[in-house]
Amino acid sequence: MNPANSASCPRLRSSAIVRSTTGALIIAFASAAASFAIAAPALPAALQALEKKGLTIVGTFPSPGGLTAYAAHAGTEPVALYVTPDGKHVIAGTLFDATGTNLTTARLEKVLAKPMTDAVWEQLEKSHWIADGRADAPRTVYVFTDPNCPYCNKLWADARPWVDAGKVQLRHIMVGILTPTSAAKAAALLGDRNPVAALDAYERGHVASTAKTLASGRPKPLGDESLKPLAVVPAALAVKLDANAALMAAYGLGATPAVVWKDAKGSVQMRQGAPESDLATIFGPR
Repeated sequence: MNPANSASCPRLRSSAIVRSTTGALIIAFASAAASFAIAAPALPAALQALEKKGLTIVGTFPSPGGLTAYAAHAGTEPVALYVTPDGKHVIAGTLFDATGTNLTTARLEKVLAKPMTDAVWEQLEKSHWIADGRADAPRTVYVFTDPNCPYCNKLWADARPWVDAGKVQLRHIMVGILTPTSAAKAAALLGDRNPVAALDAYERGHVASTAKTLASGRPKPLGDESLKPLAVVPAALAVKLDANAALMAAYGLGATPAVVWKDAKGSVQMRQGAPESDLATIFGPR
């Protein structure tokens, strides 16, 4: 754990794809933008080859010089592809005109806005999470949560005004990345007969002690006294935890809590840590 980071617990392994200088991960494409359908004929062979390698091609956008421009994405990474007039070659990157004007970014965002937002949200909905709050809450916030992370516990406590008022439902995507007992405790919560009640009791029981350790400037992982780690994690639960961790890594998130939400415009935003000053941005008005 890094005491200098007062908002999140670093994971044992990290993988960064996109990270802003503020530590926030943002997919901030305007939600009102329309997607463009790819019309017949079929995609050029070069693009089909890229699709087979995992690239998602969404549609086209205007391009000069006889090039045909396609908007694509690899996970949360937007990619602009320019196909040569003969259809045999593809160039990936940013196109500039003679004045140095970027001809790619705005057009790419316009095409990818809704498809990428929908894809990320669908992935989150299909992940393995524990609900915290009313199902009919007007705002849903996903949180990658390690059961041993003191900052996750602090976020749980800080969110109570919104959750208890029925304004926000947190969905805790359980991961076990912080300490050797993290995975076994995450599995115990996911596999509980009543995971909602189990998580609530566990987090609530640590609020006072976590507040004291954080105030002391010497944060430490939550203890195992109130939640016994599973001696053996069943294969089915291990698969779920691995999938959650893989999703977290795919988003370039390397510490817990990592928060994913939709802003007022419907754009998906992600960030590591949740300081109190940012809670209204994430959860909305109290």
